[in-house]
Amino acid sequence: MQRRTLIQNAAWASLGLMSVGQQAWATVGDPGTPSPKRLVVIFLRGAVDGLNIVVPYTDPGYYSARSSIAIARPGSDGGALDLDGQFGLHPALAPLMPFWQSGKLAFVHASGSNDGTRSHFDAQDFMESGTPGRKSTPDGWLNRLLGNLPTKPGDPAPPTRAVSVGAVLPRIYAGANPVANIANGQGATKPTLLDRPAIGSAFDKLYNKDDKLSMAYQASKQAHAEVMESLDGHSMDGRMQVEMQDANNGASLPNGFPDDAARLATLMHNDSRVQLAFIALGGWDTHANQGAGKGQLANRLSPLGQGLAALATRLGPVLDDTVVVVMSEFGRTVRENGNGGTDHGHGNVMWLLGGPIAGGKVRGRWPGLASSSLYEGRDLAVTTDFRQVLAEVIQQHLSLPDARVQNIFPGYPGAARSGLGVMRT
Repeated sequence: MQRRTLIQNAAWASLGLMSVGQQAWATVGDPGTPSPKRLVVIFLRGAVDGLNIVVPYTDPGYYSARSSIAIARPGSDGGALDLDGQFGLHPALAPLMPFWQSGKLAFVHASGSNDGTRSHFDAQDFMESGTPGRKSTPDGWLNRLLGNLPTKPGDPAPPTRAVSVGAVLPRIYAGANPVANIANGQGATKPTLLDRPAIGSAFDKLYNKDDKLSMAYQASKQAHAEVMESLDGHSMDGRMQVEMQDANNGASLPNGFPDDAARLATLMHNDSRVQLAFIALGGWDTHANQGAGKGQLANRLSPLGQGLAALATRLGPVLDDTVVVVMSEFGRTVRENGNGGTDHGHGNVMWLLGGPIAGGKVRGRWPGLASSSLYEGRDLAVTTDFRQVLAEVIQQHLSLPDARVQNIFPGYPGAARSGLGVMRT
């Protein structure tokens, strides 16, 4: 690697930012002012148990398959919070009930990928690339979405239009369009080496030209400055343990999510240029000691619910133009295993939060948990492709035409006009 590239990478690392690619932003769609509509994607790495999040408490197959980890029926001690007379919400997610009741929270059950892999890595790759079953896709669907958003002619999109919160830039953002990568935890607001005047000045002189490396450095520095300005003043057995850790794919546990969510909300509230955001959270591979209303899963869901509530509340009026999507690579087995946990499954539940959401409903076709209805005789079946959900959000919330949605999910014929009804009309 050339010395200059090493210096550039060191500069990006010290900024806590990464600018991916230097392709010019294409002007697409309406050539007016870029839309104020926002999209936040939260990925739960490790395959969260959707059946214990949105509980099918009227389905007899649920309780017969889960003798020790089933969430009790509404009204019972540690029971689910009734949603609609058929489904209930895990009690650890109580902070989200006001959003359900106000019509700003919805779920799409029995959703997921049409690819049946039970590999965390392959399933995450397929969901982040938006092309299930195809490993050769070079970029992520969120980066393709970024490249298909409208920009004002002659005015390139700001480097903070897309933000990733975490230690590394995720697969979903891989591609030619630049993304601002900011640290999670308290590191998000700490000064970096390039904030020191002498060091910053030296790098400014080194990268003051019009070549691609200089432009990348300047974009990264601008993004860092915008983020700091907006955030200113806010601040089992060994083998199984290794597998569960690997399933996180570098994502941190949700314990610190409430603080990260509050910081992200502050950034989005203070900087109208931030249109896309992504956070990954780990710790959802519950092969053992999963628990029911209390226990390991509940301990993960509690900060997740608190963080989502904090994000929505702190966004204030910005929530009216924001959609938050929560997704995971696949669900878990219907039947609990011998360790009081669940294994890799198939169908799951997607969450949708925000002002534009037609909430207060569990969407999608529920296939039931009878043995004859299970995928491969063991899992919740997928009746709604995850791309259907995302396509409807992108098309109706971000106002992209059919052709642009097809660019984001190539080869998916159902991308346009999915008709799930998750968005307000």
